[in-house]
Amino acid sequence: MAKLKKSYYCTSCGNESPKWVGKCPACGEWNTYTEEVVSAKSSPLTTNNYFGLAGAGGASGERNRPIPVHKVERSAVQRIDLLNQEVNRVLGGGLVPGSLVLLGGEPGIGKSTLALQIAVRMAGMPIVYVSGEESPEQIKMRADRLGVVNEQCMILSETSLENIITQLAENTPELVVVDSIQTLYSERIESSPGSVSQVRECAAMLLKYAKETKVPVLMIGHITKEGSIAGPKILEHIVDVVFQFEGDNNNAYRILRSIKNRFGATNEIGVFEMLNEGLREVDNPSEILVSHYDEPLSGIAIGATIEGVRPFLIETQALVSSSAYGTPQRSATGVDYKRLNMLLAVLEKRVGFKLGTKDVFLNLAGGFRVADTGLDLAIIAAVISSGLDIALDADICFAGEVGLSGEVRPASKTEQRVSEAARLGFRTIVVSGYARKAMSRPPKGIEIVYVYRVDELARRVFGNR
Repeated sequence: MAKLKKSYYCTSCGNESPKWVGKCPACGEWNTYTEEVVSAKSSPLTTNNYFGLAGAGGASGERNRPIPVHKVERSAVQRIDLLNQEVNRVLGGGLVPGSLVLLGGEPGIGKSTLALQIAVRMAGMPIVYVSGEESPEQIKMRADRLGVVNEQCMILSETSLENIITQLAENTPELVVVDSIQTLYSERIESSPGSVSQVRECAAMLLKYAKETKVPVLMIGHITKEGSIAGPKILEHIVDVVFQFEGDNNNAYRILRSIKNRFGATNEIGVFEMLNEGLREVDNPSEILVSHYDEPLSGIAIGATIEGVRPFLIETQALVSSSAYGTPQRSATGVDYKRLNMLLAVLEKRVGFKLGTKDVFLNLAGGFRVADTGLDLAIIAAVISSGLDIALDADICFAGEVGLSGEVRPASKTEQRVSEAARLGFRTIVVSGYARKAMSRPPKGIEIVYVYRVDELARRVFGNR
């Protein structure tokens, strides 16, 4: 009988310790060590026996020798088209063969729907969908709701990693989907599924499978109540790509954001709309984020923002009202709360707009969360509009960053923001005066208003009202 070994693992970073400690010496977190029973078996599980690579020891030795960098041959990687433009955009042009992709998000946000939607719509490609949470009948019900079904998509309801590797070797798929990594377990580890050691071992074996067979693996991961992916932090280091699926369960729109990508940029986003038939790709986010009203309303300003290389317009809503309590309230949804406080302080100091006894509430339409500082000008315009109860024109938008001294700094890629505003029919856009040189070829049909300071914005936009 194999001798059992007990170890302590940090649930935050995965660091191992022979005894319990209060503070993790690796990541500095407190009270994160949990006891796990590890079975000390003789030989580790390898995928060589499954894929006919047992006799490759000599070749492996040749590959592991140091090679001069100028003698390394560049391989032309042919990416796999997932037939989903939004996912392809975030991936950097498609799925790279042999890559390991981790998709995380809140419960019910649509992770399984997105993964199954990709699997059932890849017609003609053999795919194995491994589910440790749902039965084949449940998955079939969701697939029928999505509509198109790939006849070569096979469902495997299994949680044993050894059995999964065996079935993958027999069926030789071209894409593997695992839902989810926290439900798998290896017989080599005695701890329960979802523990630090099990998640680390299963992820390492799936990585080995993907690299040796050149078959991409898409894994779904659970998240903790703090919003981070459950399991050790090394899980995010092991995989090639980490996706975060964001959105509000009460809102139909979802954002697919790349946190880590070894094969592309991490500043791209994909936008989806949750419908009864699954997730619909949103090609033009500006059309859903800008509402059209019968008459102009105060406290609403349109801001031109950008995520990665993708510009879009978003509606910024502000409400300024008299405080009913001693301490005025400040609330921000979709933007940084501290950024809002800074902009309100600039308004009081540089413009003389008194907000000391006012409650200020800020919201971005559509449930989106934007960290772009180029939205500062739209936030200030919305706050002034609500405070004065003066509605802005429906065909004006803003793009600019505000500094502490009240200066309006140019937003990144101002020319692309102006072009997006002109494409959607806006007639006026207010930008920083320091961006005049960057506007070499301004688009036709839109007037560009240049401002240098916040008080100049108040005079140019609200001075004649």
